[in-house]
Amino acid sequence: MVLTSNLGYPQIGLKRELKFALEAYWNHKSDLESLLKTSQEIQISNWQLQQNLGIDLIPSNDFSLYDHVLDTAIMVNAIPSRVFHDQITDEYTRYFAMARGFQNAGVSIPAMEMTKWFNTNYHYIVPEISRDTRFNLNSQKPLDAFNLAKTVGIITRPVIIGPVTFLLLSKTNDTGFSPFEKISELLPIYKQLFSELYLAGVQWIQLDEPFLVSDLNQGIKKAYQEMFIEFSKSENRPKLLLTTYFDDISINKELISASPFEGLHIDRLNTSDPIELISYLPKLETLSLGIIDGRNIWKTDLIHQAELIHEIQDSLNPQELLIAPSCSMLHIPQDLELETEIVTEIKSWMSFAKQKLQELVLLQRFVNDPKKYKNLLINNEAALISRKNTMEKSKSRAMRSLQSVPPVQLERQSPFIERKKKQQLSLPKFPATTIGSFPQTIEIRSIRAKLNRGEINQTEYDAFIRSEIEKVIRLQEEIGLDVLVHGEFERNDMVQYFAEKMQGFTFTSHGWVQSYGSRYVRPPIIYGLVSRPETMTVDWAKYTQSLTDKPVKGMLTGPVTILQWSFVHDDQPRADTCREIALAIREEVLDLESVGIQIIQIDEPALREGLPIQKSKWQQYLSWAVECFKITSSGVKDETQIHTHMCYAEFNDIVNAIGEMDADVISIEASRSNMQLLKAFGDYHYPNDIGPGVYDIHSPNIPKVEEIVGLLEKALEVIPGDQLWVNPDCGLKTRTWEEVIPSLKAMVNAARSLRKKAL
Repeated sequence: MVLTSNLGYPQIGLKRELKFALEAYWNHKSDLESLLKTSQEIQISNWQLQQNLGIDLIPSNDFSLYDHVLDTAIMVNAIPSRVFHDQITDEYTRYFAMARGFQNAGVSIPAMEMTKWFNTNYHYIVPEISRDTRFNLNSQKPLDAFNLAKTVGIITRPVIIGPVTFLLLSKTNDTGFSPFEKISELLPIYKQLFSELYLAGVQWIQLDEPFLVSDLNQGIKKAYQEMFIEFSKSENRPKLLLTTYFDDISINKELISASPFEGLHIDRLNTSDPIELISYLPKLETLSLGIIDGRNIWKTDLIHQAELIHEIQDSLNPQELLIAPSCSMLHIPQDLELETEIVTEIKSWMSFAKQKLQELVLLQRFVNDPKKYKNLLINNEAALISRKNTMEKSKSRAMRSLQSVPPVQLERQSPFIERKKKQQLSLPKFPATTIGSFPQTIEIRSIRAKLNRGEINQTEYDAFIRSEIEKVIRLQEEIGLDVLVHGEFERNDMVQYFAEKMQGFTFTSHGWVQSYGSRYVRPPIIYGLVSRPETMTVDWAKYTQSLTDKPVKGMLTGPVTILQWSFVHDDQPRADTCREIALAIREEVLDLESVGIQIIQIDEPALREGLPIQKSKWQQYLSWAVECFKITSSGVKDETQIHTHMCYAEFNDIVNAIGEMDADVISIEASRSNMQLLKAFGDYHYPNDIGPGVYDIHSPNIPKVEEIVGLLEKALEVIPGDQLWVNPDCGLKTRTWEEVIPSLKAMVNAARSLRKKAL
């Protein structure tokens, strides 16, 4: 018999209950009891939904108030000493201080660093491990979740990040020390946890070790071997499902073959030859196949997957076979039934989290009794045929369209050193600017909602936006910024705004996906050929520049980021779709230049995110990703200054590619790492200008002038002064004006202080 299993369900609540509960708690509009009540209600609702759909093995501890990696750090007591302060009097204040920072009565505690979870747009909090870290079992969160599920009669499988992956996700500030030196101290904590879960009645644990699909050096392999040996000694522990995802585990099949665990989950969608891999491994008590895509929103070809399942059953005959999503469904929307405005045919091709679980149950029934349940697959087959026929027509149009496009120049006219001399922008040393967006207030969101409901017309809406732009221009002039922005008040999201202006996209009304904490996004859906029928930003940029003598940046989102932060049709290479987007953005760049915009910023925060996990695949991806950026940027004159922005990434992995992009100025997130991320650019001897972020926009903390000066002085140790810009880490959309204005004033005063010192 085949059983159904789930690895994780979206934790935000069907109506974003977690977001509203968190923000009410942070703003002192509700208490902790209300927040915890909401969190319990979301978890119970998720468990009952999965049970009612027919899922056999349901996860627990896949819910977090902020981030599951942060939860693990708390659990093993990897807590930075700086958050043990007299003003932090309870565990939840400490938890959110680690995630968001803490500021009160003159006390300012910076948040922990944040970066991307593998090659997804989910951001996790980076654990900090030092020589002095002393692990102990500090939290019973997995046990508490298991017991909560029992109160509604559901026996769950706790999800726990494995110890090796936890250490690999961590950082240290101690010279000559690696978190891996702590592996022997960490393993007993996990064994203690396993024992307590066993005594509570836990039968299985899902032990997530996604790094097992990546390139591992001998030191990491040794750590895994130590984990296998140590855990094999445990007598009183639940069975362990070693869980991997996001890439092909075959790269480490010899290491996996030594696993003593009772079960293994593989991402079948990213495994090149699952039959060969499984036949290589020793006989498993339980094999879990990730056959439903946990990261995209298209229906599964159930007949094709059934054939694979039967092949595995016939040739390998595992004792127990589970079918599951490829990974946690944290990365996709919850329920397609909520969407009423998507074209019916296109909607029929889709499947969100709830529907993917329904697909699993349908597939289970068909595999276990093909004759009885074959008719259940008729709708699935019809949707797949409809999509295939539509896509073939679209591809034909795409080929004709692309053939008519003349070859584009991929290099700027002159090298950077010559371009910089021509870019006469009258800027001071250490020019100060922002990344682009300013606060999206309740008033702005309300006006946009009124437009969407037809309560005001486009003329009234545009007049309101123009007034907001003029206000923010005057504010920037008053603060003393050197390069201004229009604030992006007309934009609902940095990707969705552009997607709505292009063809080939469709959109959801309720398709929220967590990016970090209470920050959720609604990724657009690319279903066909992408093109730009008309200008997207030119009128706003032209109007803004007319308000000031200072240079105003034209603000665009780059093709790789639009691709990465959308759900992309999977019937052609992603590189081809990215080139379609790049050609559309190139047209916008040239139109901005033609109306006198001298600085154009093409944001690519997702460039590192798209990097494949296995290094053998890096160069192919980076080649087309850099090419797509250069398609957008290379057509301008030398006198036009091209900026780009990147954030929350390990820049060491892509610094060569960033150099090849040849943007005149790059701004990066750097403050949470205390400028450590800048080291990659220094080691590379990055030749162009760079603006390292000098304050953390994901924290409510307001920086002091001396703090920013200190960060800039650290930056000057790596980057020459004539290449250094001054800016925040990222856009200011999510912050309040009460936070933004004093922070920007401190930033400008820090830049002025640095200029005086340079005289």
